[in-house]
Amino acid sequence: SILLSAWGGPKRRVPGIIGFILLGSCGLLLMGLRPSVVVIAAGFFLLLFSIPLASGPSQALFQSKVAPGVQGRVFAIRMMISRSMMPLAFLLAGPLSDKIFEPLMQSGGRLTQIGLGNLLGAGPGRGTGLIFIIAATILILASLGAFMYKPIRNLEDDLPDAID
Repeated sequence: SILLSAWGGPKRRVPGIIGFILLGSCGLLLMGLRPSVVVIAAGFFLLLFSIPLASGPSQALFQSKVAPGVQGRVFAIRMMISRSMMPLAFLLAGPLSDKIFEPLMQSGGRLTQIGLGNLLGAGPGRGTGLIFIIAATILILASLGAFMYKPIRNLEDDLPDAID
């Protein structure tokens, strides 16, 4: 946040937002690769470092493009959508890890037998690591898709600024 305040953010907000989401995705991917405190800490750092750098320009973009009279409603809906996913993630992550991915990534588990154990390791915590990798891959693909989709990439130019 301090860096964003001093810098002011990217001149082109949409590519900047997508770029910082990609950076955070790389951090999430890194967190799942190895059961190493250093690797996980580096991944967390990248993830947490990128969040304000993506959120700040996103908020500024919405404030410049949404009419002031409806900003409260737009921001409330935006927050409701983003925060409504958290309880779902919290409900699903534990059972998915404990019942599905952890057993698959134990020594002799199905995914370790097809070579994933050689890449990610096998044993406790590797199922959770695989969940991080899957989530990061989905986020990377969604970010690349958003960037490749011209109406999103050109949103700043195509959508006029809101007038007071």
